[in-house]
Parts: sequence; structure tokens; C-alpha cells
Amino acid sequence: MAVLITGVAGFIGTNLSKTFLKKGTTVYGIDNLCRGEKKNINKFLSSNKFHFLEMDINDYDSLYNQVCLLNKKESIDQVWHLAANSDIPAGVADMEVDYKDTFMTTYYILKLIKKLNIETLVFASSSAVYGNLGEKKISENDGPLFPISNYGAMKLASEALISSSAESFLNKSYIFRFPNVIGVPATHGVILDFIQKLKLDSNNLSVLGNGTQQKTYLHVDELIDAMHFIVANSKDKINYFNIGNIDDGVTVKTIADSVVKLCSPDASISYGSENRGWVGDVPKFNYSIEKLLKLGWKPKLNSEESVIKAINQILIKLS
Repeated sequence: MAVLITGVAGFIGTNLSKTFLKKGTTVYGIDNLCRGEKKNINKFLSSNKFHFLEMDINDYDSLYNQVCLLNKKESIDQVWHLAANSDIPAGVADMEVDYKDTFMTTYYILKLIKKLNIETLVFASSSAVYGNLGEKKISENDGPLFPISNYGAMKLASEALISSSAESFLNKSYIFRFPNVIGVPATHGVILDFIQKLKLDSNNLSVLGNGTQQKTYLHVDELIDAMHFIVANSKDKINYFNIGNIDDGVTVKTIADSVVKLCSPDASISYGSENRGWVGDVPKFNYSIEKLLKLGWKPKLNSEESVIKAINQILIKLS
């Protein structure tokens, strides 16, 4: 078995590759290293089961030619499409960013799958497709879906394109709507942001927003476990799942307090006045994973435990 992973040098791609290689699965990885880092996958490069292509997915001719050569060595059974813009504010500032890096990458990956007759696509979508529904507990079939960020809009457009592809050529697809995923090697996110700020100024932590923003958090190890579980146990033509935690989440204030306690105990914390950190930020998010629970998977750590684990891992990584 061989899998193709896009965004392979990113946070989730790195962790996903590790699990496949442990199983003896051949991994073909693609990354343009725009946000992923080569050092994240250096440990895999010595394996004859790991093959890395540094390239832009939007250069379709090169994509097709290079993947076609790999596919002749060992045919690709699944494509795990993780590549996307992960910087939501950047996508708000420039609409081209998410159109190119989030939507068009999906378009070209589907074009590749059709050409090479690959059986299965696994797509990393996002809770951002739902928009701002306040404190409502959101299930997979809630709607209408009105994203408030370009990132969410292009993830939703990608889902629609996958749905239409399933009608004509795509044999099986998995759409995973991710929560706030934390752990290492983190490339962005509130925990890494707070730690980096305290490294620059150990006396004060400046927080975007008033700290009341509340969301659930899932450790990356559990996310990867959930994705593998769903692919093994859900066999519909289109399989779509919220992946997340089962609690009501934690506030930004709780995270800030935890980071300060573990990183710089004497630091003060200053908050903004708004109930969100930036344009496109959903201040409160309540995610239902009832569908996933019925399938038979549940997380081992709650949001607060996941946050503490991630803080300690990032501190060790940065030390």
C-alpha cells in the first residue's frame, strides 16, 4: 500500500506520516515548504518507504509527471490532502491566498486522482465551514453554512468539489472537519503564539481579544488516531465527520493562565477589548462529535488536558 500526503512537512502531515511509516506503508509526500518545514521530515528521508517531492501542487504538469513516476513504482491507494493556507488573517487580507493554496490545490489533486484512477481521497476540512453559530452545538448536518473567513469559504468550496467528483469518478472520500488541533511540531496557533511572545517579553503576555473566546482543543495524536479509525470503519461513498473533543472547551484566558504558569510565572497578562482575536475568528465554538462517538471512537484527553500536554511539548521542543 502507498499513500500520497500533501502538506507532508506541516504539523499534521508530519504526525500522519509517522503513523503510516510505523505500519510499513509507503508514503509519497508533497510540500512546497511555504509553511511546512523540511526539518520536520528529515528523520523520514533515510527510509526507503518515504519519498519527498518539494513542489507546488498548482504546477499541475509537474505534479502529474512526478507523481505518475512514483505511482508506477508502487500504486497509490489513498491521497490524504492536507495542504492549505493555515494563516486565516493572511487569507482575510489577501483573498488570493486561500483561493490558490486552499481551493486550487484541491482542484488539482482531484484532477490528479481522476487521471491516475486513485481509489480514495481523505480531505482535511475545518470547523470554519460552519461560520459563527454562537453557542449552538454544531453537528455535521447543520446549516446553512456561511463561513466568516476566506479560509472557511475555500474549505467549503473544496468540500463541494469533492462531492461533485464523487458523482463522476471519485470512488470513496473522507471529509474531516478539524477542530483546534494542538501539539508538536506546531507551526502556528494560540499556544505557540503565547509562548513565543513570552520568550520576547517574559514580563507581560499581550492577548488578542478579551480572553472570553471559548473553543474545544484536540491533541494531534488523537486527531490522527480518529482519522485512521474513521477510514477503517466508515465505508460510505462520502464519509464526513466532525473530529473534536466531547467537552465544552476552554477559554483563551485559561490557556493564557496555563502558559504563564508553566513558562513565565511572574508575567502579567493584558487583554484586548473585543470578544474575538481577529477578523474571521469565531469567538465561541461548540462542536458535536456524536456521529463519531456512534462509530466507536472517543478522545482520551479533554480540552484542558490537551492544552497542558501541548504546552509542555512545545516548551521542550523550543528549549
